[in-house]
Amino acid sequence: MVSSDRPSNIFSPASHLDFSRAEPVVDVPEGFTGNGRTNDVLWDEYSLIIKGQRIFIHSGEFHTFRLPVPGLWLDILQKVKAAGFNTISVYSHMALINPSPGIIDFNDYRALTPLYEAAKQTGIWIFLRPGPYINAETTAGGIAHWITSEVAGELRTNATDWNAAWQDYVHGIITETAPYQVTQGGPVIGKPALIMFCINLSNDNEYFQEPDTHAEYFRELETFYSSSGIVVPFTANDSGENRAWINGTGAVNIYGMDSYPQGFDCSNPDVWNPVVTNYYSYHEYVDPGQPWYFPEFQGGSFDGWGSTAGYDQCRILIGADFENVFNLNLWASNAKIINYYMLYGGTSWGALSYPGVYTSYDYGSAIAENRELSVKYPELKRQGLFLRSSSDFYKTDWVGDTTTGTVSVSNTAAFVTLLTNPDSMASFYIARQGDSTSKDVTTFKLNVTTSAGHFEVPTLTSGITLAGRQSKIVVTDYSFGSSRVIYSTAQVLFAGRIGGRDVLFLYGDPTSESEVALILSGTPRIQWAGVSVSPNGVTIVTFPLGIPEFITLWDSSEQVILYSDTDTAGTFWSPEISAHDSVEFANYWQFGTNSSILVGGPYLVRNATMTGSTLALRGDLNDSVQLIVIAPDDVTTVTWNGIPISSDVAAASNITSQGGFVAQLNTSSTGHGFAPPALTNWRYADSLPEIRSEFSDANWTVANHTATNMPLPYYGDGGCENIVLWRGHFNALEVTQYVKLSINGGSAFAASVWVNDVFLSTSSGGAETDDKFDFPVGSLLYGQDNVITILQTNLAEKSPRGVRGFMLNTGNFDAWKVQGKVGGYTNYPDKVRGVLNEGGLYGERMGWHLPGFDTSSWALRNLSEGLPNATAGVGFFVTTFDLSIPDGFDVPMSFVFDNTSQPYRCQLYVNGWMMGKRVSNIGPQYKFPVHQGILDYNGTNTVAVALWVMERQAVTPTLQLTIDGVYEGGVGDIKTNNPPWSPEGRPISQEFYESLGEMN
Repeated sequence: MVSSDRPSNIFSPASHLDFSRAEPVVDVPEGFTGNGRTNDVLWDEYSLIIKGQRIFIHSGEFHTFRLPVPGLWLDILQKVKAAGFNTISVYSHMALINPSPGIIDFNDYRALTPLYEAAKQTGIWIFLRPGPYINAETTAGGIAHWITSEVAGELRTNATDWNAAWQDYVHGIITETAPYQVTQGGPVIGKPALIMFCINLSNDNEYFQEPDTHAEYFRELETFYSSSGIVVPFTANDSGENRAWINGTGAVNIYGMDSYPQGFDCSNPDVWNPVVTNYYSYHEYVDPGQPWYFPEFQGGSFDGWGSTAGYDQCRILIGADFENVFNLNLWASNAKIINYYMLYGGTSWGALSYPGVYTSYDYGSAIAENRELSVKYPELKRQGLFLRSSSDFYKTDWVGDTTTGTVSVSNTAAFVTLLTNPDSMASFYIARQGDSTSKDVTTFKLNVTTSAGHFEVPTLTSGITLAGRQSKIVVTDYSFGSSRVIYSTAQVLFAGRIGGRDVLFLYGDPTSESEVALILSGTPRIQWAGVSVSPNGVTIVTFPLGIPEFITLWDSSEQVILYSDTDTAGTFWSPEISAHDSVEFANYWQFGTNSSILVGGPYLVRNATMTGSTLALRGDLNDSVQLIVIAPDDVTTVTWNGIPISSDVAAASNITSQGGFVAQLNTSSTGHGFAPPALTNWRYADSLPEIRSEFSDANWTVANHTATNMPLPYYGDGGCENIVLWRGHFNALEVTQYVKLSINGGSAFAASVWVNDVFLSTSSGGAETDDKFDFPVGSLLYGQDNVITILQTNLAEKSPRGVRGFMLNTGNFDAWKVQGKVGGYTNYPDKVRGVLNEGGLYGERMGWHLPGFDTSSWALRNLSEGLPNATAGVGFFVTTFDLSIPDGFDVPMSFVFDNTSQPYRCQLYVNGWMMGKRVSNIGPQYKFPVHQGILDYNGTNTVAVALWVMERQAVTPTLQLTIDGVYEGGVGDIKTNNPPWSPEGRPISQEFYESLGEMN
């Protein structure tokens, strides 16, 4: 947990920990490959081998900086683990951690240690991807903005000044991370804290190996890491089939490639691109001796300014059917290290986003921006539990498919790939439509070879059915515990041992038939009417249309066989039972524990622990449900969130005769009464004194740059994040008629222009505008100093920003001044929220957005009234509201603006954090989730809106707080860290502003 009283972890190069040492050399065991620095992480052509265990890396992307509440990281990790994942992939953000030269800041949401500790607690491995360049649709790709201003050499090459610029940041990553490698002991004697096994040096991300300056840059990064105590392997993320970083200078240990087969246009969510069909052949061509690794496979899509889609549409395009077809197509290519980008997207608050996307980075992910489980989550969970159950799948040979003649099907519309484990001979036939975009219903039979002979399956039902965009896995010689499935056209949710019994949970569509052939054992206490035990030892069970949602096929002292429809299977969980704390990797599946249970019903099961005969379940409810538990038979008591539950013995005995519990879980009446407070009693102040004649820009930065380190000749420098103001001084003559301005601010930016206090117009319409602004009669002061004021928003940075060109129709400007965020990137006052939270608006510079700022002298004015006199300009609206939400509830909330198109923009601040940018005339975002930790669930909250009206027009923005859901449970104990207003570092006093006479 990180809070304001966390010990500071800001350090300069002089305080770096020294990890330098000679690079270790180890002998790699025969038959495996390693990096020569450790044998704790090895690999062969199939998969990774960690601590001697073969593992399928099943990972999802999560950017902690997009959830700036460290206490909630555990919430995301528990939801990741509950879906059967064993790994997360994490970018770190250089611009946040290294905001200015010589400053490395791992405090608060920038910290890595709380993430590592949460991962250790949860049993999640981490691929760390520190960049420095990460892309991730973030400003400058994550590179610190001071570098883009100060480093003259080409970035992301072996340029000497770029090399010097990244070293502090990388050394900081090493300092935080080296103790958490899988090879290192933990901070407590006898109890390891080993969660890191791979620093994913997408050494920089999605980068080409040529020219040589790129390759040398990778080599420098790898040398720096390996000479500073990092011994785990290096990997890379190739942005396509470019064969980069496999051989030659800068080559990494394990090659990886990303793939986004649906692209990023969600406007037609029913229109699919077909699956990629050459994954396997490409891998065999370029890197057959290593496991097939996808550092990024499409888990959603970003969405851009002005989109007509929105993330709900992305969640359809990259929905559950996409996950089913495209993920399994990836598995069919024999990939064994897979990371889905994103599993939780989060929020690009402040100036985090790159120009092409808006505040929300929901990404249409399985876990939504507000942390709710989306409609995509159950399919990923079904896949995850199958993978966790199927250790034979971790080592498979690609045998062939229906195009090679290796696999025979009765209907050529079906496409099937065969993977076989060379040791156990377990086989996995992965089926899809030959035309992966097809919505047709395809039924076929499949010829399989098993230990019991050759079969055309199914043998009794009509066939295997693909209901449109669907994939299925037909398993043969498949193990569950010590038992074996000969074949199954039903899908596997869970296979393993619970207590002393072998347990198999199958599922299928209620609209199609399925079939399983298996060897049953033990004397049945429960036997479904459809089960007729065969005297030859192999029993075939068919599942016709319309069977009940959940049934027990077989229950004996040796086996439990369960079946449900697909949707019901998605409501089941299989939490792992951690080993004793004294066991190394106690919370990690395969390593510290191989024990789990089955739990059906709740919205979320976070974890399960066993103490003696008591099974303690922790999780969340959003409704009253029937709880079903299948546990070891020595369990006599079950608790839910610490409260003992009373089992319905009769109902439990219909499911299993031992270790079964059935109970009703009811939500508390407390949660039914939550209602969001109304946002009223707004206070208002003008926030554009810069257009007044009394205003002095004497302390602003002189904008005299006629060159830049950026690749184009842009001018000006002044802390480019968020809103920047420019003031150009000139002496007007009677023949002075207009000014031409070229302004660059990124996609969907805008710039409003005044001459003196007269509004001219707003320039917008792309990444850069070139417009002429005519001076109205009476707006100029002839023979005197006149001022052009430009209010410009910079929607992040991936290219130069600012006023690129300016020209009067006659005469010249005497001087230009520029003002960005107070303090720039060296002396910004808000060290907690960080360098990207504020911009250059007057109200921001004064700290009006911060809790505790005294607005009692401001005018009362409703936000819906807009600015006074229907003028163009900027005003600040501030109000407060109280929340009182009891412990034990997770209540996601959002701030919702009007969904209209009007000429205004808003910046939304909640307790000082810039949590949203609303662009009414472009859209699409108007709803902004804000989490507990930013919101004080039990206290007073401050909300501020900076309203920028871009035309002489009345606007009527509205804002309300809404409750997205009520969940009884949560992770609890979420700390807030919202520093209040302080005059320290703020440039001018409140009294000065009041003297302008513009407070009201």
